[in-house]
Amino acid sequence: MNKVIRSAAIGVSALALAFLSFPATAQAAPADTKAPAGALAKLSHATAAAQLSNAGIGIRSSGGCSDRNNPTCTSLDQVNSASIQGAITLKNASGCALTVTGGTETGHASGTYSHWNGYKLDFAMSSCITNYVTRTFTSIGGSKWQSGAGNIYYNEVNHWDVTFYNCGGC
Repeated sequence: MNKVIRSAAIGVSALALAFLSFPATAQAAPADTKAPAGALAKLSHATAAAQLSNAGIGIRSSGGCSDRNNPTCTSLDQVNSASIQGAITLKNASGCALTVTGGTETGHASGTYSHWNGYKLDFAMSSCITNYVTRTFTSIGGSKWQSGAGNIYYNEVNHWDVTFYNCGGC
């Protein structure tokens, strides 16, 4: 029994020594910490659509489809779970009806915090959501408002484009 314990202790010590011998830069956190790790959990279209539906949030597609590679579709494939939770938080906090009109489908602007990468959702314009956003969040200029959680709401005249860096306090 003592041999087993000594062997295990030697193995653990060797592992600890190997771990500690790596340069500090290999262990450092990524420089871009704006989006928490949970924001990067990807959902399938079916899972995201079910979560939205269960929360009373609709989805509308001008093409009547959900193909991620078709710009006339509204796809939620590969959306960040934090974006879906953020939409649910927005609906619950505002008390407004919400309809997603844009998701992860091709045809939107590119970038790190883009639709394609799962950070953005578009919502149908309504006076309820407009009043909630403009009265509750901080104007940061250029038809943009920022929530207390850091998410960005951009009034694009015919819809709200929202960047969810997190779930909005869910």
